[in-house]
Amino acid sequence: MKGIFSVLVENRSGVLSQIAGLFARRGYNIDSLAVGETDKHDVSSMTIVSTGDQRTIDQIEKHLNKKLDVIKVRRLDETKSISLEMMLIKVLYNNQNRASLIELCSVMGARIVHVTAKSIVVEIHNTPDVVEEFMGLLRTYGIVEVQRTGTISMSKG
Repeated sequence: MKGIFSVLVENRSGVLSQIAGLFARRGYNIDSLAVGETDKHDVSSMTIVSTGDQRTIDQIEKHLNKKLDVIKVRRLDETKSISLEMMLIKVLYNNQNRASLIELCSVMGARIVHVTAKSIVVEIHNTPDVVEEFMGLLRTYGIVEVQRTGTISMSKG
């Protein structure tokens, strides 16, 4: 089971470390973590994605709510929220596969952001599943480097 947590926290040094420590001490895995300042300078928003059984996901929520620097914890339902991720990926190309690579990027809604004589850097932002699928399709070209953001999520309602 996947747990998606939208957590508002005090924007102070050490808060991220405390949250990560909570997961580490209890043996919970963080599948994805994205943190950014909100419209208020003193508040940050964290989107944390973790997997586990129902009990584990419930425990994570309970422990997050106990943290002093945590303002609010919301558990998001995958079907009632929007989840996006961004990826920059550097891929090798040659004269024979260049056109098919450009076409793949176009079909997948990716954008070529930099080109050299032997490689291109592509940017895509989409759902985590589509980003993962796109990376799989690019493996045949030869992936040089990948940088991904964590998942960010927001409830639809």
